[in-house]
Amino acid sequence: MSAGRPARLAVGVVSAGRVGSVVGAALAAAGHHVVATSGVSRASVARAQTLLPDVPLLPPDEVVSRSDLALLAVPDDVLPGLVRGLAAAGCFRPGQIVVHTSGAHGVAVLDPAVEHGVLPLALHPAMTFTGRVEDVQRLTSCCFGVTAPEHDEAAWNVGEALVVEMTAEPVRVPEAARPLYHAALAHGANHLVTLVRDATDLLEKVGIRPAERLIGPLLSAALDNALRHGDRALTGPVARGDVGTVATHLRELDAADPELARTYRTLAARTAHRATAAGLLAEQAADDVLTTLREDR
Repeated sequence: MSAGRPARLAVGVVSAGRVGSVVGAALAAAGHHVVATSGVSRASVARAQTLLPDVPLLPPDEVVSRSDLALLAVPDDVLPGLVRGLAAAGCFRPGQIVVHTSGAHGVAVLDPAVEHGVLPLALHPAMTFTGRVEDVQRLTSCCFGVTAPEHDEAAWNVGEALVVEMTAEPVRVPEAARPLYHAALAHGANHLVTLVRDATDLLEKVGIRPAERLIGPLLSAALDNALRHGDRALTGPVARGDVGTVATHLRELDAADPELARTYRTLAARTAHRATAAGLLAEQAADDVLTTLREDR
């Protein structure tokens, strides 16, 4: 196997969940041969049939034993026990590549497999998945967080080459940075969904529909501006120091949804601090906003 371009590999996927089935399909599209996958739930079996057609469904230990590249795509909390169990069962062998897709873990979680001579890699796609065919195309526009053993440049190269073969972009994530890297992605992506749904729920509560159509262009523009311009993209009453409007928001939110009002206060305070640091909001105006957020309870 070349350090710059992996040879055609026999890939085993554990399991055919939303991520494993899509990454397995992407590796197959890159020319690798998916030899087996595992899946128990009805949804996993259906995904395997759609995204990995004609690939046999086998128990995880058999999937790994058959593979040159074992792709472990399981929930974060399941991964350590799975690796220990597979190692104890003797499923790993020298020269095998073992990849996991967890964002929260680096390669240390694969230490039980490393004891059997495998090359450990963490390849986390920074993308949300539904487990449908269109997800394979989404990989072409996403990045993978790549982690390999710290001083093993050949391993880093293999991980990056696999990502490039899937037409995605590799980004190196040091082992020590992995937990905070994952926290940042979860905070941005997962909480964004919560924020959007909170906003649409408020609109629908007062009879404004279709809420998604109303705020969709606004939110898309806000996200695009934030990615392009950073804190300079901040707009709205907090960034302008409009304390009267902020107080009105708080009064209405306290009446409609007190829990959401607490979230608004927290995010508004963060916004005020960021707007001040970016030079958008004068310190006195920021103090007035923060005082309003504290007092209007």
